[in-house]
Amino acid sequence: MREMLTGGELDVLTGDYLAELTMLILARDRLKDPAAGYARTFLRQMEECLGLAHERSVKIVTNAGGLNPAGLAERVRELAERLGIPVRVAHVEGDDLTAGLPRALGSAPAGDTPLAAHAYLGGFGIAACLRAGADVVVTGRVTDAALVTGPAAAHFGWQPGEYDRLAGAVVAGHVLECGAQATGGNYAFFADHALDRLRHPGFPLAEIHEDGGSVITKHPGTGGVVDVGTVTAQLLYETGGARYAGPDVTARLDTVRLSQDGPDRVRVEGVRGEAPPPALKVGLGRLGGFRNEVTFVLTGLDVDRKAELVRQQMRDALGAAGSPPGEVRWDLVRTDRADAGTEETASALLRLVVRDREPQAVGRAFSGAAVELALAGYPGFHLLAPPGKGAPYGVFEAVYVPQDAVGQVAVLHDGRRVAVSPPRGTRVLEDVAQPPLPEPLPDGPTRRAPLGLVAGARSGDKGGDANVGVWARSEQGWRWLAHALTAETFRQLVPESRTLTVRRHVLPRLRALNFVVEGILGEGAAAQHRFDPQAKALGEWLRSRHLDIPEALL
Repeated sequence: MREMLTGGELDVLTGDYLAELTMLILARDRLKDPAAGYARTFLRQMEECLGLAHERSVKIVTNAGGLNPAGLAERVRELAERLGIPVRVAHVEGDDLTAGLPRALGSAPAGDTPLAAHAYLGGFGIAACLRAGADVVVTGRVTDAALVTGPAAAHFGWQPGEYDRLAGAVVAGHVLECGAQATGGNYAFFADHALDRLRHPGFPLAEIHEDGGSVITKHPGTGGVVDVGTVTAQLLYETGGARYAGPDVTARLDTVRLSQDGPDRVRVEGVRGEAPPPALKVGLGRLGGFRNEVTFVLTGLDVDRKAELVRQQMRDALGAAGSPPGEVRWDLVRTDRADAGTEETASALLRLVVRDREPQAVGRAFSGAAVELALAGYPGFHLLAPPGKGAPYGVFEAVYVPQDAVGQVAVLHDGRRVAVSPPRGTRVLEDVAQPPLPEPLPDGPTRRAPLGLVAGARSGDKGGDANVGVWARSEQGWRWLAHALTAETFRQLVPESRTLTVRRHVLPRLRALNFVVEGILGEGAAAQHRFDPQAKALGEWLRSRHLDIPEALL
C-alpha cells in the first residue's frame, strides 16, 4: 500500500482481499467472534498509510470488509479519530444472504446449513458512496472488478446500461485484481526477462478513459514488466467463455484488443458489453467434514512393493479401529531416481489423505495407525512429518438468485442509507457461437517438444472447476495452436481430466484458448482434493507436456 501511495500519481487505490478460500476462513473467524469477519491485515496497513492517502487525496476502495463491512468501517473510523485524520468512511452492504438464502432461492439450499452465503455485488454501491464524498469505501463480497467499475462510474458519471463503458472497466478491474500477476508475477515467459527485474514486481495500475478504454501500466521505476503477454495471461485467469458475466454488465472478452503503447504500457480497447444476466452468483461456504494426511517416504529399491505393504497395513489398522474414514486417497509420487547421488533423490513420496464427516475417524486413530508402523513397516520407514489432529475443511459452491432478491445498500459517511436498484435490463447468459478458426499452417516437418516453447498458460480455480488459459505469442503460433490443442488433446495431455467434462472456448483476438475442466478440484480449494488444490500450476504442467510441433515455430 505504501509503494502505491508514494510511487507515483494515483486517484483511487483499490484492494482485493477476498477469495473463495478467504471467505471460509473469515466465516470461521466470525464463529469464534461475531465482531470479526473482516481482513485484519487491512487495518494494519491503514495504521501506516491512512495519513499518506489523505495527504495525497487518494480515495481507498476495498472489499476487506469480508463478512462484516460495517464492523471494518467502524474500526477505520476509530483509527482515523485516534490518528487525528479527517476522513469520511462509507460502506456497502446487502451481500450477506446467510440468514435469508432460502427466501432468496425460493427453497432451502442443498447440503448443510452454510457458514456464509454472500452475493457478488456490482460497483454502483461503491459509486454512490464516492459520489457522496467518501474517502474510504469498505465493501463485503463484490466482484473483483467492481472495485474498479465503481470508482470509474463515480468519476465519469456512468449510469446503469452504459454497457460498453462498464465492460471496459470490468476488463481493467480483472487485470488489476491479482496485483503483480499483471506485472510479471506467475508469468509463463518469466525467463525472457532479467531475474533482477522480476525480483520485486511493482503493482499494476489502470489509466481509465471516459469511453471505458484503459492503459495498464505501473509506477515509474518499479520492477516487473507490463506487456501484451502479461496482460493476456491475467485476462485469461479464472475466466471461461467469451461472455464474462457480472452484476452490472456482461463483458465480451472476444472483443478485447490489446496493443503495446510504449514501455510497460498496454492499451486495452474495443471492449463491448451486454446486459448482465438475470441472476446473481452467491458463494456458499460450509463445513465439509474433517481431514488428515500423512506422507510416507519410500527410499531405494522396491518402491512399488513398499507402497503396497504400507497400504495394506494402514487398511488393516484403520479397519481394526472400528470406524475407518469415509474417504481414503493414496497418491504415489515417483520423485526417486536409480543410482541416486543423494538420499532425497533416491526417495519417492506416498501421500495418504483421509476425510470423514466425524472428527474421530481422522483423528487419533488415524495418526496412531501411521506412527505405530515405524518399527513394523517397510525398510527405511519414515514420514515427512508426524500426522497431526484431524482438521475441519470447508467446501465452496455457487448458487444463483434473482437480481432483485438482493438489497444492495450504500451506507454513506454521514449514516444515510441509499438503496441501489437492480439492473433494469438483463440478458440470459449463453455461450457465443464458435468463431471461425484461422487457416492452419501448411504441412511441414515437426519435432516432439514441450507445448510451452510456443505457448503460454495460466490456470486457476473456480469452486470445484479449474480453468487453463493458453495463448500463442505469434500469429503463426496461433494458426497451429487453434487446430492442434483440441479438448480431446487436452484430455490426453492431462490424464486426470479424461473422465471429466472439458470445455474449450476460442478467443481469436487474444490468440487464446480457454479450457474449463469441470470437477477436477472436487469440492473446491478448501477441501484440498488434489496435490495442487487451486490448480495454480496446472497450466505449467500442460506447458511441459510434449506435442508434435512444427519446426518453423521452434
